[in-house]
Amino acid sequence: MNLLSAKFKLALGEFTLKVEIEIPVHGFTVLFGPSGSGKTSFLRCISGLERAPEGFLQIGDETWQDERKGIFIPANERKIGYVFQEMRLFPHLNVEGNLRYGLKRHTPQNGNFLFSQIVEIMGLETFLSRYPRNLSGGEKQRVALARALLTRPRLLLMDEPLAALDTKRKQEILPYFQRMQSELNIPIFYVTHSLNEVLQLVDTMLLMDQGKIVAAGTVEDVLSHPDLGRHLGHTLVGTVLDTTVVRQDKEFQLTVLKFNAHTLYVPRRDVSPGDRLRIHIRAEDVTLAVAPIENQTSVLNVLPAQVIETRPSVEDECKVDVKLDIGCPLLASITRKSLFHLNLQSGQNIYAHIKAIRMAHEFD
Repeated sequence: MNLLSAKFKLALGEFTLKVEIEIPVHGFTVLFGPSGSGKTSFLRCISGLERAPEGFLQIGDETWQDERKGIFIPANERKIGYVFQEMRLFPHLNVEGNLRYGLKRHTPQNGNFLFSQIVEIMGLETFLSRYPRNLSGGEKQRVALARALLTRPRLLLMDEPLAALDTKRKQEILPYFQRMQSELNIPIFYVTHSLNEVLQLVDTMLLMDQGKIVAAGTVEDVLSHPDLGRHLGHTLVGTVLDTTVVRQDKEFQLTVLKFNAHTLYVPRRDVSPGDRLRIHIRAEDVTLAVAPIENQTSVLNVLPAQVIETRPSVEDECKVDVKLDIGCPLLASITRKSLFHLNLQSGQNIYAHIKAIRMAHEFD
């Protein structure tokens, strides 16, 4: 597996980008963080559109920048596809003309096969004769992505490509992104501040704040780390679970999910049995009980759990973070007074009551 090694220090007015990282390059690597955290600047350094005076970039065995040795490969010579928030299609060319422009940049062998393959993956067969002015925002973005793919990039950079689209259009285009990556196997660096997109796409998550990478890892690891609340925002700290759809409960309009040996209920979603569904449980939406509650409550999702550890919250002096084992780590945030009354101990068997489960598309 290829590694990306990057080290950039770049002053931009009062803001300084200072990153140093080495990570495997595969799947979706999502750059996540608040506006102004340095995500786009980092992407521009990778692309060569921005040159850091103190810079180093190597992908696999190719060195694209090493300022100590005077090496800097310009952007137009790097095997990179770049998709911006603005689609930047040529208005005087129809869809096919825009796509074939991408193909001309790096004329590959079997170019016609590649053209047909990407048109089919992105669902553009019926759009080839249309002009950009006659396309919706989501359709334009699919064309822009297809054009970038036709350059045969070694690395694809996407800078908030869905930011201008509404939630419905985002949900329509995300499956194309997933299929594109799985079938073409092109590593992608994807800038976003939308947790919706993170949950549906991410393989590796880079959390950025104030020009630095403050965490790197799986989305499950990063979002469940209580000490990162000041960078994520306390409402995002929690647990990500990969579940499988079991059935639809038509009587009560619920979707039934399976996680390990547990059953979970969520408001009905347009999904089919066997579908994979990634869900997010906020730490503050988990309450704890040391014994089964005899009287019925409104909480449908109650899971047996074991206490792993408790630790003071770095965000709120009145709270503690409780790490639980439910077959994977589950994070709960409770008050110090609740911890005192429950007298929780490491290894203790308790019950986690999940008040709300958020689906991937409920974050925008």
